[in-house]
Amino acid sequence: TATGSRPWGALLLLPLLLPAACRAGGGCAGEGGPLEPFDALYASGVEAYYGGDFAGAARCLERALRSRRELRAARLRCRRSCRGQVRLAAPDPGAGGDLPFFGSVLRRAGCLRRCEEPRLGAASRHRAAEEVGADFQRRVPYSYLQRAYIQLNKLEEAANAAHTFFMANPEHMEIQQDIENYKTTAGKVDLIDREARQHMEDYSAGVRHYDKEEYELAIDFLERALKGYYSEDEDCQLMCEGPQRFEEHEYLEYKAGLYEAIADHYMQVLACKHDCVRELATRSGRISPIENFLPLHYDYLQFAYYRVGDYVKALECAKSYLLFHPDDEDVLENAGYYEGLLEGTMDPDTVKPRKEAKTLLRRHKLESHLLQVAAAGLGYTYTEPNYWNRYGARQDEHSVPSSISSEPEDGPRLSLAKKPMPKPDRELKEGGPLLYSDVKFVYNSQQLNGTQRVLLDNVISEEQCRELHRVANGIMLAGDGYRGKTSPHTPNERFEGATVLKALKYGYEGRVPLKSARLFYDISEKARRIVESYFMLNSTLYFSYTHLVCRTALSGQQERRNDLSHPIHADNCLLDPEANECWKEPPAYTFRDYSALLYMNADFEGGEFIFTEMDAKTVTASIKPKCGRMISFSSGGENPHGVKAVTKGQRCAVALWFTLDPLYRELERIQADEVIAMLDQEHLGPSEMNINPKDEL
Repeated sequence: TATGSRPWGALLLLPLLLPAACRAGGGCAGEGGPLEPFDALYASGVEAYYGGDFAGAARCLERALRSRRELRAARLRCRRSCRGQVRLAAPDPGAGGDLPFFGSVLRRAGCLRRCEEPRLGAASRHRAAEEVGADFQRRVPYSYLQRAYIQLNKLEEAANAAHTFFMANPEHMEIQQDIENYKTTAGKVDLIDREARQHMEDYSAGVRHYDKEEYELAIDFLERALKGYYSEDEDCQLMCEGPQRFEEHEYLEYKAGLYEAIADHYMQVLACKHDCVRELATRSGRISPIENFLPLHYDYLQFAYYRVGDYVKALECAKSYLLFHPDDEDVLENAGYYEGLLEGTMDPDTVKPRKEAKTLLRRHKLESHLLQVAAAGLGYTYTEPNYWNRYGARQDEHSVPSSISSEPEDGPRLSLAKKPMPKPDRELKEGGPLLYSDVKFVYNSQQLNGTQRVLLDNVISEEQCRELHRVANGIMLAGDGYRGKTSPHTPNERFEGATVLKALKYGYEGRVPLKSARLFYDISEKARRIVESYFMLNSTLYFSYTHLVCRTALSGQQERRNDLSHPIHADNCLLDPEANECWKEPPAYTFRDYSALLYMNADFEGGEFIFTEMDAKTVTASIKPKCGRMISFSSGGENPHGVKAVTKGQRCAVALWFTLDPLYRELERIQADEVIAMLDQEHLGPSEMNINPKDEL
């Protein structure tokens, strides 16, 4: 972000591309002629920002964003125009029969060049590096814009830029706090997402009205969303006809024959087009799409039209949904019910699925067939995703209104109503034995206002806390575990950490007492056994990562702090407070199943551990650390958590993450086990701590 290190990537390779006005520090004043490359304008804006020229930064960044939009619009306009002007001819049989086809290809290529060059200039001017493209996908320019507008005292522009960035980066709590400040200081309540995708905005609005039983409004927005979806689908198809990456070939050395070269390029274009279904269902900044996105429009509409008495439209939408899921029992029943309502007034068989749905699905199936043929015959690797998964993660939001109970038992219902929620891959239990007589139970999930939570005391003794603290002072490095970033979560604290393997290595080398280093290993194993037993897991719980961490308040930086020591997050998914979702996808550690924090001290101010609702605001439980206290919980979106600011002193803990999947066992832990085995063979013995569990309580 704009407050951290410069995320330039390929921008450092662009100085020769910078507009002269920007290189000279004069901002982005000059326009006219071919469209300036957005990557060069972006580089200029970033350079101006770090040079303190905030007005110039804002100008260049705004022009970079506008240039990227105009580039896309120009390409779409030309590809649509040339597709209409030059139809691809069918090959004729016999010798030279391919000439009409290739002649039309050449004419279309010429049409595209004549159309694009006056506005865009040479195509090579607009081939941005992947890193730059990724920045625009993540909306990083808006982070810079927000900071620049703050410096220019343009609070409304800053608020909208912050909101636009946050919609694609909902885990960014600093931006969230900035937005709250704008609402307070500038009275800015209605924020604008400048990169909003209108078909998704309309869909979300339609669902909200549906949930409120405002069916007329729901129909208006959902129909508008469908129209926008099919328009965006056409644009997506056209944009896929641009340059593609030849991942296994350097272009200048590409020696494939005519048909191999055409097939190589076309299959990449086809894969891109086939994936438009996923692209149009994916929120900004996300990897996973909204499951079953397009069919859901028809599912909502079939029921909404029924509720307003338009049975023809209800049947039409039900039949459209069944194109995607022909075996859906609920919608099959609904369609039969609607047909019964129409009998006597019209022939229900004359009501057909919507043409645009049939066309898209037919094209999608043909694309899939061609991709699989290519995979079998040309050596491509291709696996067809399940694009129309009926059991999407968002079903719980779309509950049927309670008034459905007033309908006849044989009346229609939203197909989501009877579909079971995805079952967890294990049965959730708690309350098992704590294994050690000195460990004291404090609170369970219910008392902590959540799911799969437990608070324990006396997991380790005061003397063990002190010994562990001495070890920490001898082995911890600033920024350990965060690629050397000494303040990875907040600039107001210093972060230090160390792993089990590092502690044992230092102990073996005599840099810290070996017995103390072994203590770190032993207490983490004790914690693992307790967590595995208390949550009554039927399979082995493995270490995923073990980290001894300390957070130290930096003097002179604590006044008027309004940030957190560690922002609200979940441990195995990407928390999205705006959507009330937690997306289980990379870069989240999706394999983590349980987490635990074992505290070492209480002589600091602040630093409370907090659980929140998925809105990342509503605190459901707050825990004050102290020596020997351990909080453990399941790692998913059911347990968003964070750490309040440490405003004085140093807060230390052993942080533990566990997995039920042996494939994700912590490598350093396995190595540490080998070190322990070696030490035992050398008769160096275990620490004085007894880690053998007593009989079950």
